[in-house]
Amino acid sequence: MNPLCSRCNLVVYPTEKVNCLDKYWHKGCFSCEVCKMTLNMKNYKGFEKRPYCNAHYPKTNFTCVADTPENLRLKQQSQMQSQVRYREDFEKNKGKGFSVVADTPELQRIKKTQEQISNIRYHEEFEKRKGGEGPHHQPSTPSPGFQPPAASQNFHYEPTPEPVRQAAAAPPPSAGKRYRAVYDYAAADEDEVSFMDGDVIVDVQQIDEGWMYGRVERTGQQGMLPANYVEAI
Repeated sequence: MNPLCSRCNLVVYPTEKVNCLDKYWHKGCFSCEVCKMTLNMKNYKGFEKRPYCNAHYPKTNFTCVADTPENLRLKQQSQMQSQVRYREDFEKNKGKGFSVVADTPELQRIKKTQEQISNIRYHEEFEKRKGGEGPHHQPSTPSPGFQPPAASQNFHYEPTPEPVRQAAAAPPPSAGKRYRAVYDYAAADEDEVSFMDGDVIVDVQQIDEGWMYGRVERTGQQGMLPANYVEAI
């Protein structure tokens, strides 16, 4: 059943739904309580679960970061996200006898890149040594009747070893789910991903109620993204 808008008290359908401040709004109804200026997820400020623009946000006197409802919600969400990641890492590493960093798609990509760089450097150094040291292995004036060892004769004809390629990593458990962005989003952390309104997000994996993990089809970037910025297609 579709929820009701917190402003006009009418039904909010998924294509026009904004989930913010623990309530649901139409995109047009998500506006400042004072001047009625239409807001979005980037420029709103929450106070007592009501949206305000920057100019009309209620002033508070405090000497440290205030425990506003919005800050408490963000703190609780961060704790939930940390607990989810801890459980995932624990289940993956259970029974291995040692603790390792979670093998996320991003770490797999970095690992493959490092292996490719190592293979390239190995071949470059091998070619340099073969070109610089080759002439010194053959005697200039061999003695009569001298027979070089078999290993020395075939030293320059051994084929170059081919680098071992690892099998491609298996797709995430939720491969195939596709979402479309309904807002622009700029990444605020290194493990987040930026996208624009209308971008298609693929290989989506649900982390918790507020966050997902996926790849932007247009840019190929992978990372975390807020769940209320996208809709299923």
